[in-house]
Amino acid sequence: MPLQPEHAAVLRGFLVTSLINEHPVTTRVIDAIPQTNCSYRPDDIVKSAFDLAWHIVTAEHRFLSAVANGAFDYSASRPETIKTVSDVSAWYARTFSEDIARVKAVPNEALVKTVDFRGILQFPAVVYLQIGLNHSIHHRGQLSMYLRPMGAKVPSIYGESYDATQARLATRGVSS
Repeated sequence: MPLQPEHAAVLRGFLVTSLINEHPVTTRVIDAIPQTNCSYRPDDIVKSAFDLAWHIVTAEHRFLSAVANGAFDYSASRPETIKTVSDVSAWYARTFSEDIARVKAVPNEALVKTVDFRGILQFPAVVYLQIGLNHSIHHRGQLSMYLRPMGAKVPSIYGESYDATQARLATRGVSS
């Protein structure tokens, strides 16, 4: 049976809630990148921390926009104004809020419209919310693994991180 608009609306509600819950976690990981070492990359063939952070936020934007617009737009490039980790984080905060509002406003019938992704995937629009969420979480995990080698602290992700525990204990005057 094909996906029905009312079922797609339920999926949207669940996935928008998940995206909203994951957003501050992704923001914490991005904000943990030290600007002084944002060009760090664990290997020559992978993106720098800065470029990976930008990839996470723009891909998420692209997936959410595809749901809102009914098609993917591949034309955007990084604006000249995005030069620091703080710029990426601010862009993400602003764009995410706008994207979520647009996704919430999509008519249920449009959520079941088939959207093509690069000729590789053809799914109902609402499915790209899950794909975008998975993509962000995947790359956020990669980025979190860059942090310690670049001299940064790992923020809490799904529970308190070692670094967050140490900071909490230090404020209480307790050593580990």
